[in-house]
Amino acid sequence: MTKGRITREFILTQAFELASVNGLESLTIGGLAKHCGLSKSGLFAHFQSKENLQLALVEFTHHTFVSRVIDPARDLDEQRIEHKLRCLLENWLNWNHSFQGSCLFLDAWKDAQSGRCPLQAALKRTIAMWIDYLVIQIEKGIRNGEFNQALDPKQAAFELYGLYLSAHLFYSIHGKSESDRYFWTAVEQLLQRWQSILESSD
Repeated sequence: MTKGRITREFILTQAFELASVNGLESLTIGGLAKHCGLSKSGLFAHFQSKENLQLALVEFTHHTFVSRVIDPARDLDEQRIEHKLRCLLENWLNWNHSFQGSCLFLDAWKDAQSGRCPLQAALKRTIAMWIDYLVIQIEKGIRNGEFNQALDPKQAAFELYGLYLSAHLFYSIHGKSESDRYFWTAVEQLLQRWQSILESSD
């Protein structure tokens, strides 16, 4: 890896930590340069603009999310989708709570601008990728008989994501312990419903 690439990775790592605490919009070339111990012109040479910095950070954050949330579940030898989903959810909550309870994707995404702003479009693609991944796992659970054949995978992913959004909000108001308790209670109830045999399917 070249010196320039190493410096760029260092900058993005520092930017990720700052944005996770203060929000993506808080990032400035000058502020980040000071935090990294670099000159403003030196940091600017790597990205050329604040928007390019933010876009690079979204890509960096996406890869960080995959490595922290998805990859550990992929590496499981366990074949049961339920267990894989539990691992994903645990990683997901840890991701959400890694930096003062802030999820960079959720904090930065403003849906009204998603069609006009490259940054919002990039955030939308990342969130859509994660939702699609959840749908795929639920579909696998249906195919291998873990979940009810009548289950709608997209509806199930919608409900699961709703629990995460609630946990994100409850964390900021009530703290991690209470948020986690409500989240996992709701997850258990959801999984039981997914696994139930509907009378209409008998």
